[in-house]
Parts: sequence; structure tokens; C-alpha cells
Amino acid sequence: MTPDLIVLADTIHTMDEQHHAQPDTHQQPVQAVAVSGGVITAVGSRQDAGQWQQAGTRVLDLGSATLTPGLVDCHIHPVFGLDLTIGVDLTGAASLAEVLTLLQAEAGHDGGWLRGWGLNPNAFGTVPLHRSALDSISGEQPAFIRLFDGHSALANSRALELAGIHGRVEFDQASEVVCDAEGVPTGLLLEAAAMELVQRHIPQESFARRKERLGDLLRDFARSGLTGGHIMDHSAESAELFQALEAEGELPLRLRAAPWCMPGSNEANWKELARSMGTGGRRWSIEAIKLFVDGTVDNGTAWLYEPDVRGQSTAPFWPRPEEYSAAVRYFAARGIPTATHAIGDAGVDHVLVALESLRDAVPADVLRRTVHRIEHLETVPDELVARFQGTGVVASMQPTHCTHYSLADHSDNWSTRLGPQRAGRAWRCRDLRDAGVTLGIGSDWPIAPFEPLPIIADAQLRRRSGNPDQQPIAPSQALTALQALEGYTSHAAKAAGLWDVSGSITVGKRADFTAFELDPLTTAPDDFAASRVLGTFVDGEVQFMLERLV
Repeated sequence: MTPDLIVLADTIHTMDEQHHAQPDTHQQPVQAVAVSGGVITAVGSRQDAGQWQQAGTRVLDLGSATLTPGLVDCHIHPVFGLDLTIGVDLTGAASLAEVLTLLQAEAGHDGGWLRGWGLNPNAFGTVPLHRSALDSISGEQPAFIRLFDGHSALANSRALELAGIHGRVEFDQASEVVCDAEGVPTGLLLEAAAMELVQRHIPQESFARRKERLGDLLRDFARSGLTGGHIMDHSAESAELFQALEAEGELPLRLRAAPWCMPGSNEANWKELARSMGTGGRRWSIEAIKLFVDGTVDNGTAWLYEPDVRGQSTAPFWPRPEEYSAAVRYFAARGIPTATHAIGDAGVDHVLVALESLRDAVPADVLRRTVHRIEHLETVPDELVARFQGTGVVASMQPTHCTHYSLADHSDNWSTRLGPQRAGRAWRCRDLRDAGVTLGIGSDWPIAPFEPLPIIADAQLRRRSGNPDQQPIAPSQALTALQALEGYTSHAAKAAGLWDVSGSITVGKRADFTAFELDPLTTAPDDFAASRVLGTFVDGEVQFMLERLV
């Protein structure tokens, strides 16, 4: 078959497990890949490439670059993130004074709502999150500020008034309008149902503006080195946006979406979700179901065996967790993959029990070909790590949740709430890998930055890359360079049940590649994090390339 494209690079890491297990020391190094019709047709040396080339074959020589399978972020929220990133960016604010200064600069400008996002509760120190902090700068302007975790927000008094929130509210899922001892709302809203009470009163962006923002974001993803992403949400608007973007050209990366299945849903709702599986466009499709079994440690809404130091994080997100288990069985029996948000030890335990029970409820052939995942796993004991072995359950984790929002001395909000023993079990990436568990890695954007190179570095350093003075957090959980890269390539493919078609540079697989300035397997992590991505390919087509290489 005549190749459409031949890509040459001094270093090519195929991530092909058979090649790594049985290297042929007599062969020349792999430095060439041939592509035809979006599929890899040959892998070999530069000398081999001379024999593949035919009239009409494009040859792209990347010189000293390193080429790998295309990087895939295993947990992102591109459309949902459009809502979570409106207004003032507070991600860098380290104190309450900084937060208020940034918001004050924006307050009153257009007479609309004062919005902000990325607020880290550590910025408040020991001061409780309260609407009075916003009232002091917003006056009669309604304000709605998203916290960094995406599971909570702070509203001012005017916003609560517009929403008609005057006291406690009952929900059919684990959500809360936080109130003081007198039953007066503090302004802190926990989880989606509570936040929606205010959000529904905020004017919405136009479709055209959202499409523009999403297009810019996806191009930024490609420039960062990503060729794919596992979207952990989906909506009718998401489909409309992707369709509109594809009508103007190709998406710059592959997107695999998972709509939410929430408490209060029933078999009729599950059937509707099941019908959506496999639908989509040229480079996006709906392929899994996302569920939640708890919230977050920082908000006191995780599900722990024992309460946190404030007596919180004791309840599941589904008030009747047996209904969660029934939903998982429904989808699993139909060969539909599930991904469950589970942060606390009791939450992870419940998900494992539900998935273990599938052995007796789902035909073996269906169970064998369906991948089920647990997302986040922030604090788990040894016993739960051991239970993963042999289950086939995938762990999907975000190293920068650890390195950006916790500290080695346990003085941060997450660690303080858990106490030293449970905080010492932080993000056990290495233990899970050593147990033979497939570990997909991602960002959870916009909860943390999406750039994959710093995330790959942080996974090895257990601290923020570029900050050598920072003490590593649970350094025994550091991944090797190879394990970190696998989390974005081979293990990312396995986490999606796509190892037969992607995740390695192997003949017959998709021609999705990422080209790096420096070698991710031999470069010091801090240096790699600061280096450049030279280009990305999807279906053998260049999605991004530095101008000097085109």
C-alpha cells in the first residue's frame, strides 16, 4: 500500500508492549512510521522508509524530535468547563485579600453578574466561606463564584435573594444549601442541585460565543500535545456544539463522551442513555456512562468510612446507594462502560462491591469486553488497593489534584480535613500500578490545567514541576517516566477499551501521534514540563505543527 505520509524522528517510542518485552538488538532503531488512510501501515528505520516512499508520499522529517502515540487526557470537561471558567480567574489567588482584590477590579463593570472561578478554599485560611466576603465588594450586584473543585460555589446575598433561597432546601441527591445555626444561608452551595438554584437565574452566553470559545479551547488542547480526550459529561448542547464545529471542519482531537446518570433516575432514564451509545460525529461519540458515588473532601461531601475532622464526608451522593449499584448492573449487562467518580475510601469500596457483583449478574463475554473505571481515588487504604487486582477495573487519576491542591506538611484544607493517616494515603498512583492496575491519567480540566507535559512531570515528582523547593507529597507514589507516559498513551487506550486500535505505534492502529522537543523518557521531569510540543497528528493528519517544521 502506498503511504500517504511518512514521519521520521530520531526517537520513536512505540509503546508497543510486545516490542518492549522482546527488543531485537540487531535491528536498527525505530525512526520511521508510514501512514495510509489514517492507519499505520509500517514501522521501521530510516533506511526502511526509503523503500516505503512512492510518488505522492509526503515525508515529514522531525529531526531530533521524539514521537510517541498521541496523548489522550483521560478526564476532561470541555463543554461543561465553559460554564466553570466564566469571569475572574482566581486559580492563582493564595489569600482572601488577593481573592477580593481580583473580584473588586471586576465588580460593577457591566452591571451584570459578578462571576469568578477556580477559588481555592485554602485562600480563606481558617475563615469560613461566607457570602459576607462577597457582599463587601459587590453591593447590589449578584455574585456567583465557583470553587476550584467544580462541586461548589459561593453566592452573595443578592444572588441568594434573586434565587429565592432563604433557608434550607431538600434535594433528592447529596446537595446542600449550607446554613448557619439559625438556618440562614451562608452562601456556600454544595454540589450540582444546590448550585443550579442560582445558576438558572444567570443570563446565558449565546450559542455562537460558546462555539467560538469551545473551538479555541480544542485548538489549545491540540497545541498542548493532546490528540484525544475522555469527556466525563455530555448534554444536548454538547452535541450541537460538536456538530457545529464539525460542519466547519474537523475537530483537532478525538473526543469520547460519557453523559451523567444521576440519583433519582429510573430504568426509563437509563434506557434513554443506553440508546445514545455510539452516536456522534466524525471525531466525537458517546461511549460510556458517568456516575457519582460521592463529592469532594474539600467540601465535606466525600464518602469516608469515618467522618472527617469536622464530622463531615459520611454520606453517599446517591441517598440510596443500592440504586447506584442497580444502575451500574443495568449498563454493564448491555456492554456499556461506566466511569464512577469516587474519592473517599467508603465510596471506592462501594463501587468495587458493585463492580465485583457483576460477575454473577452479567454474561462473562459481555463483562470481559466492557471496561469499567473509577475516577479520582484520592484516599484509599491498602485493602482497597489490593482489591483492584484481578478485577479488570481501571483507575483514572489526576496527579495535579495532588500537587496543586495539597501540601507535604498536611496544612492544606484537603489534608487537614482527613487527618494525617488518611492524608498519607494521597493519590496512590504507584501502588495501583505495582498491583497491575491499568492507570489512565488526566487533568480534570478545568479543575486543574490541561497541559499534559507538566502533568506527566508532576506524576514523577509528586510536586509542582518547576518548583524544586517544594516538598514532594507521598513521594513513594511517584510514577516512573514510562508509567507516566503510559497513562496518556497505552493505558489511556485500555481505559477506553480501545487498545486494539490505539495507544501504540503499531501496524494496523490509528495514526495518532504527538511529537516532542525533548524525550519524555530520558529528560529530567522539570525540564520536560517546560519544553515544547512540536506537533500532533490525528488520522495521520497534522492538527498542530510548529511553523518551522511544516
